Amino acid sequence: MSLHIGIVACSAEGAALCYRTICTEGSRLLGKHAHPEVSMHTPSMADYVVCLDGDDLQGVADLMLSSAEKLANAGADFLICPDNTIHQAFHLVEPHSPRPWLHIARVVAAEAGARGFRRVGLTGTRWLVSSAVYPDALSARGIDCVRPSDSERDEVGRIIMDELVVGQFLPESVAYFQRTIQNLASGGCDAVVLGCTEIPLIITDENSALPTLDSTRLLARAAVRRALQVDGEAVR
Repeated sequence: MSLHIGIVACSAEGAALCYRTICTEGSRLLGKHAHPEVSMHTPSMADYVVCLDGDDLQGVADLMLSSAEKLANAGADFLICPDNTIHQAFHLVEPHSPRPWLHIARVVAAEAGARGFRRVGLTGTRWLVSSAVYPDALSARGIDCVRPSDSERDEVGRIIMDELVVGQFLPESVAYFQRTIQNLASGGCDAVVLGCTEIPLIITDENSALPTLDSTRLLARAAVRRALQVDGEAVR
């Protein structure tokens, strides 16, 4: 019997991609139409944005823990959050969580290390890129984390929050992401983290100047492995 996955969601597009990936990856491993049991909870994303704008990480943590409690009550055995930005509050969440978690940045860092990357660029919201979420996870594996310029952070963040999270995918915005990634490549990066769970909807290995580390799908696949208890102890 597989474990029950609980998804602590924030934004709709990223959470939907994570959920779909869990289901399709489950089918690949278990057979047609089969996947682990999955439950998902999300408050209004606006509640998270208010906390992020106010630098209120405790408020973010409280929202995450509220979802975690609901999912635990629904029977979830462990939890994931397909939103990189709110992992800034993870240190406030983990000690009080009713269930264990997979940490998205640690999952991505493990993949980066397994693939031999040494200098990784980071894309995501300004909140995320300015935080220690990925630098800490990557440095724990001896990998450098490179941030885009301030102006690139601003525009990438605007595209994410004004367009991607509401399902708007504009060609000029795709081109801007591509230029940002090209600049990271020119700065010596050997891969790029797609550190917002919506970015994989517009950027892939096929249109990126660097190999991509797709945080959404990597987390979903790690969750399926944990649920099926594949590879012994999954990434924590």
